[in-house]
Amino acid sequence: MTRIVYVGGRYVPYNSAAIHVEDRGFQFADAVYEVIEVMGGCLVDEAGHVDRLARSLRELAIERPCSTPVLAHVMRETIRRNRVNDGLVYLQVTRGAAARDFLLPEAGLRPTLVCIARRTDPMKIAALAEAGIAVITMPDIRWRRSDIKTVMLLPAVLAKEAARKNGAREAWLVDAEGYITEGASSNAWIVEASGRIVTRPADERILSGVTRATLKDAIKQAGLELVERAFRTEEVTSAREAFNTSATGTVMPVVGIDGKSIGDGRPGPITRLLRAGFHRVAQISSN
Repeated sequence: MTRIVYVGGRYVPYNSAAIHVEDRGFQFADAVYEVIEVMGGCLVDEAGHVDRLARSLRELAIERPCSTPVLAHVMRETIRRNRVNDGLVYLQVTRGAAARDFLLPEAGLRPTLVCIARRTDPMKIAALAEAGIAVITMPDIRWRRSDIKTVMLLPAVLAKEAARKNGAREAWLVDAEGYITEGASSNAWIVEASGRIVTRPADERILSGVTRATLKDAIKQAGLELVERAFRTEEVTSAREAFNTSATGTVMPVVGIDGKSIGDGRPGPITRLLRAGFHRVAQISSN
């Protein structure tokens, strides 16, 4: 359970944490975020997440709330105060609070930084990966700058809820041309019958996942072939294997889509290999 939250420059009890009623993150989703895995009390791929946070802020012209060393301290102190050994850190930066207006406020607005650390159960995640998950497909109704990790997540919320109602764990989103973009909160991958691994190129239609980048390194180290191209739903049903990548699930086997089995309906050997080797390639930051 989360005990302490960092918000607006202070560490406060979870139940007392609050932002201004006219914070632009609350009223306009004028904010960005990151989720970072915590393993053994250490941050996984910290530099990649911090770099992506900085990019998201630049793309929206939001001021950085603090320096990189200060942010690193805030994350570690929040982890320490919540006694998180295995779990996640959630960072959110909003443009700040100002009188409600669609026009951007004048320069000088102070950004709001929120940091939450929360425990997860590695055994539950491992059990989920051992069985594999099912996904459904849904039209991708998000805005066309999905490369910016904003808190505009209502389309993802609706997709996740639709997946839950259909007995699945994730939704893979499909663009107007019939190609899968990515998952509601993950990047999407397939393994062709030949053994080649396929994922969509990182462009403005998908989030360039930090876990995705680390996995590309793991694929190279394993001597496997990677092809970055768009793929359609029918390619998934005929694929040898499929999986998601995300900070919270790392490499998560996908064994069914829209009620149809993928491969033999079980996590495949390539997915298992990549999941097992992921943290040997990832950057593990010291406390």
